[in-house]
Amino acid sequence: NTARAAVGVGPLTWDDNVAGYAQNYANQHVGDCSLVHSGGPYGENLAMSTGDMSGTAAVDLWVAEKADYNYESNSCADGKVCGHYTQVVWRN
Repeated sequence: NTARAAVGVGPLTWDDNVAGYAQNYANQHVGDCSLVHSGGPYGENLAMSTGDMSGTAAVDLWVAEKADYNYESNSCADGKVCGHYTQVVWRN
């Protein structure tokens, strides 16, 4: 929520339905390391590491894309990725 507060967007709150959906999807990929979006009803960011990665570290990776996002044009810099960042901070 720190990144959201920095741009004037309210905090996210825990949702048991969303958490359950995410856990069920993760359970389907135990052991295959498949990094594929679920295609479900929720926005989602994925992260992968060769070692341990905390949830905070994953969010930090996504928030680092802020440098490549232009608020005025609501777009990424040419040749850059910023969709993970917008997924973190957009209102809905």
